[in-house]
Amino acid sequence: MTSNLSWVVPGVALIFAGSVAAQQPPEVRRVVTKLDSAGKAVVMYDGSVQLKSFRSPNPAGEMWVTDKSLPDFNWSADRALTKVGLVPPKNGTIFRVVDFVPLSPEAEKKMDINLMMKVVGDHAPAKGLPPRHPMMHRTRSLDYAIIMSGEIDMLLDESEVHLKAGDVVVQQATNHAWVNRSGKPCRVAFILMDSQEP
Repeated sequence: MTSNLSWVVPGVALIFAGSVAAQQPPEVRRVVTKLDSAGKAVVMYDGSVQLKSFRSPNPAGEMWVTDKSLPDFNWSADRALTKVGLVPPKNGTIFRVVDFVPLSPEAEKKMDINLMMKVVGDHAPAKGLPPRHPMMHRTRSLDYAIIMSGEIDMLLDESEVHLKAGDVVVQQATNHAWVNRSGKPCRVAFILMDSQEP
């Protein structure tokens, strides 16, 4: 699956290069706490996580990843470094921040209609209509989204919802696309939890 997509992400990234190339890579300050050997709450990590473009033209970064439910606590490993795809590990979670770059109608027309569904691959639920937009996809996960800054449109099968900073979304394994038509970046925090087939 990955070899078939090796041309897709660089090609799409070039479409967005104009506005993003001149900027420094975006970062998020992440603070992780733990208990020390005396049982006292202390800071384990306090630093910047650079957001990078991997699966789509939108820079993203993992803040934390778990691989089981109920998650255990790890007092030494940086679980943000866990290698994951778009979807969380089996029975696990992903805490991810994404900066959605503005998407022009011209760029949309040049994109493969199945772009994001190809990224999801066999992790997509069986139920659902074919995508109506290149960024449309569905995952077998329960996702919480918090719009941190900017504005974005959430496309569903036959409707759209305009969202702005402070809005939240609960996404239950449905077809959706995040499309930024605002002309400015939009930052969204996601918590994705593996789920059963809908």
